[in-house]
Amino acid sequence: MNFFNKLLLIAAFLPFAVIAQKKDSPKPNWFNLDLQNDGVFGVSTEKAYSELLKGKKSVPVIVAVIDGGVQRDHEDLKRVMYVNPKEIASNNKDDDKNGFTDDVHGWNFLGSSKATVRYDNLEVLRMIRKYEDRYAAVVNSTPLTKEERAEFNLYKRMVTDYMGKLEMARFGYENYLKLDKYLTTILVRIGKKKPDLKDFENYKAQNEQESKALKIIKSELRKESDFDKVKEDIEEALHYYSSEINYHLNANYDPRDSIGDKYTNGKEHQYGNDDITGPDAEHGTHVAGIIGADRTNNIGIKGVADNVRIMSVRAVPDGDERDKDVANAIIYAVDNGAKVINMSFGKAYSWDKKLVDSAVRYAASKDVLLVHAAGNEGANTDVTNNFPNRFYADDEDPNFWNAPKPLRIPLPQQSGNQRPMGQRSLPPMKIEKDTIQYTFPKAANWIEVGASGWKNDGSLVASFSNYGKRTVDIFAPGVKINSTIPKSKYKENDGTSMASPVVAGVAALIRSYFPSLTAIQVKDIIMKSAVKVEQKVKVEDERSSKRVDFTEVCVSGGIVNAYNAVVLAEKLEHK
Repeated sequence: MNFFNKLLLIAAFLPFAVIAQKKDSPKPNWFNLDLQNDGVFGVSTEKAYSELLKGKKSVPVIVAVIDGGVQRDHEDLKRVMYVNPKEIASNNKDDDKNGFTDDVHGWNFLGSSKATVRYDNLEVLRMIRKYEDRYAAVVNSTPLTKEERAEFNLYKRMVTDYMGKLEMARFGYENYLKLDKYLTTILVRIGKKKPDLKDFENYKAQNEQESKALKIIKSELRKESDFDKVKEDIEEALHYYSSEINYHLNANYDPRDSIGDKYTNGKEHQYGNDDITGPDAEHGTHVAGIIGADRTNNIGIKGVADNVRIMSVRAVPDGDERDKDVANAIIYAVDNGAKVINMSFGKAYSWDKKLVDSAVRYAASKDVLLVHAAGNEGANTDVTNNFPNRFYADDEDPNFWNAPKPLRIPLPQQSGNQRPMGQRSLPPMKIEKDTIQYTFPKAANWIEVGASGWKNDGSLVASFSNYGKRTVDIFAPGVKINSTIPKSKYKENDGTSMASPVVAGVAALIRSYFPSLTAIQVKDIIMKSAVKVEQKVKVEDERSSKRVDFTEVCVSGGIVNAYNAVVLAEKLEHK
C-alpha cells in the first residue's frame, strides 16, 4: 500500500484529530446542552442552571488541572484561576512555608530554577533503558529464573513495541512531508494563498504524486471547508511525528538532568519552579476552559462549573509523564486545597506505579476526587494496560498486567477486616484468552472517563476512545469540543482529554452547591445519574468492529448528566 493510501489511516494514531472531522458540526457549546431540548447528547449543564440552581448559593471549589500548563491570564480563565492567599507573587520567597517558592497559581514539577522541560521520552523507552543492561545480550536459550524470564519477555515486548512506534513515526513524518511539499507546489500554481474546494477541483495535476495529494486535499475540504484548518492539520501532524522522532522515541534524548532531582528517589517532593504555563499550554488551557471557563463575561465559552478556582500543576510534558511527577502533583494539589483533580493523560507502561498509588490513597484520605481520561487508542482497557489507573499495584509489577498470557494475581493480604481508605475489593474477572483476572483492591475516589459524540446513535462512542466494561466508569462529550487555548483564543479538539474535564466540571459543580457531600458520594451520584444509552454502539478492537450494548463499554452504561446529578444530590443532601 503506497504512502498516500495509508495517510488517512495513520491519522487515527494521533492524540487529537489531525485530519479534519465530518463537516456536520454540532451546535456551539454542545457539551453543555440537553438531548431532548437541543438535539445533541450533551450533559444538560444549561438546563441544570436554569431550572435547578438559579438563586441557589454555592461555595468556590478548587479544581487542580494536572497537565502541560495553563495560560493563567486567558480572557476566559483569569477570573477563575486559583490564587494562593498566603503567597506573594515574584518575591522569590516561600511565604507560606510549604516548600514551594512563589506558588501563587500552582506549581511546575517539570523544571528547576534554571530550566523548564517541554519534551520527554515515552515511558516504553525509559523502561527499555531500565532493563537493557540485564537483558540486551540475553537470548531465548539463556538460563533464567522464573522471575528473570518474565522480565526478559516483558523487555522483548517493549522493544517490539518501541520499534513499531519508531517505524510508524518515521513513516508518518515522511508521508506528511511529501503531502506538504506537493500541496505547496499546487498552491503556487493555483496562485491563491487560501483556495477553496472549487479551486482544487479545477486544478489539473501535473503528475501522479500531485494527483494523489490533490485527492486527499479535496476529500478533506469536503469534510472541512476551511482550507486554513486543513493546512493547520497537516502542520500539526508534521509537528507530532517530528516530536516522536526527535524526542519521544529518541534513545539519545533525556531531559531529566535539567530538573536537578534524583529521579529514582520517590520521597523527593520539593523540586520544580513556579512556571505553571510552560512552553506549550494548549492542552492544559483547553482542559481548564472545559471545567470552568468564565460563565459571566459573555465572551468565549462557558465552562461546566460556575464557581471554581483552577489550579495549574505542570507534570505532563510533550511525551509521557513520569510517575514521580504525577505522584507529587497529586500530593501538591491535595495539600493546597483541591477537592477535584483532573488528569487528562496516560501511557502504556509504568515506572513506579506504587508511588502513584500512594498519592491516590493520600487523596482518598483527604476526600479528594480524581477524574482520569481513559485514553485515545480505541482499545478495550479491560485487556490493555493504561496508566495511571484505579487498581493498586501493591507488591506486583503492573507492567505484567494484561501480559500476552493470562496471569492470576492474588488479592494482597491485609490484617483484620480493615482496608486502607478509598479501597474496596474488585469482583473477580473471568479470564478469556488474553484477559487478566484482576483481584486487586481499587481506589473508590477515582472516575475513569471515555469520550462520546453528539449524535444519539450507534456512533455515540468516539472512534478513538478507549472503553472497558470494568475499567471505564462513564462517558462524556469528547468530540469537537470548543475551549480555550493560549493567546486568549479558542479551538475545537477531540479526545478523552476533553471528556474527562466535562466530568471534573460536573463533580466540581456538585461539590460547589452541595459541599457536605464527600468525594465518594459525588462519584456515586455521577454514576447513578448517568443517562442510560439504550441503542447498541459501534466499537473496534484489533480484529474487527462490532456493535455492543453500552453496558459493555463502561460500568455506568451511560453519559454523565449535570441535571440528573443535581436532582440526585438534592435528594441525598436532604436525607
